[in-house]
Amino acid sequence: MRHPIDPKVDCVFKALLGSEDNRALVIHFLNAVLVDDLPAPITEVEILNPYNEREAFSDKLTIVDVKARDAARRLFQIEIQLLVFADLASRILYGWADLYSQQLQSGQDHRELKPTYAIWILDQSLRRDDSAYARRYRMRDDRGYDLIDHGSIWVLELNTFAAAQVETERERWLKFFKEADRFDEATLPDWMHTAEMRQAMSTLNAFSEKERAYHAYPARQEFLRQQRGIQRELDEARAAKEAEQQAKEAALAEVERLKALLKQKGG
Repeated sequence: MRHPIDPKVDCVFKALLGSEDNRALVIHFLNAVLVDDLPAPITEVEILNPYNEREAFSDKLTIVDVKARDAARRLFQIEIQLLVFADLASRILYGWADLYSQQLQSGQDHRELKPTYAIWILDQSLRRDDSAYARRYRMRDDRGYDLIDHGSIWVLELNTFAAAQVETERERWLKFFKEADRFDEATLPDWMHTAEMRQAMSTLNAFSEKERAYHAYPARQEFLRQQRGIQRELDEARAAKEAEQQAKEAALAEVERLKALLKQKGG
C-alpha cells in the first residue's frame, strides 16, 4: 500500500537532495535555482553531509540541510524550513556566513575563498509586506555594485508560489515540493514527466513502501506538528501582549487628551 509522502518533511527532503543515490537531483536542483547566478551549469558535486538512513530511522535527524561542493570548489547549502520565526533571517545569514568562513584552514589566504550559495525553501512568508515567492539576496551597495561577487542567498516561499503552468525548472521543483504528496505515480501531471521528477517520485515511493522508512516519516510529521503548535502559541501570546500594550498606550493617550481639554476649558 502506498502512503502519501510529503517531500517537505525533513527526513524525506534530505533523502531527496542529500543522498548519494540522488546526486543527479542535487545538481539539477542547484542549476534550476541558480541559473541566473552561475556562469556555467554545475556538472558534478560532492555532498558534504550525505543523508544517513540510520540517523533518520532513529528519529534523531537534527542536521537537515544539505551541503555540497562542486568541481570549482564553490559551496552550496540547501535547507527547508516549515516554520518562520522571529530570528529566521538572522539564522539564514549566519548559516551562509558560517559556511563561507569555514573554507579557510590555517595558513590559507583570503584569495582562496570561493563563492557560497544558500537556498532556503520556506513554507511560510519571511516578509509579510512582499508577495514575491522568490528573492535573491547579494552583498551590494545602494547603487547596485557588488562588494564581492561571492555568492547569494535564495529564499523560495511555497505558500506564495501559485504558478499553474511550469515554465522553468525552478518552478517545476517548487511545484513538486508543494503538490507531490497528492500525486498518484500512475497518473502524474504532464509537467512531472521528466527524468528528474520521476527519480524524485521514486524516492517518495521508497519512503511509502519500505516499512522502516515509513515508520520514520510519521514520527517526523508528529514532531513538526508539535513544533507548529508551540510556534502558534508563542505567536498568539506575542500578539496578545502587543494588543495589551497598544490598549494601554491608547488609554494613556485618551487620558492626556482629556487632561488637555480640561486645561483648555479651565484656562
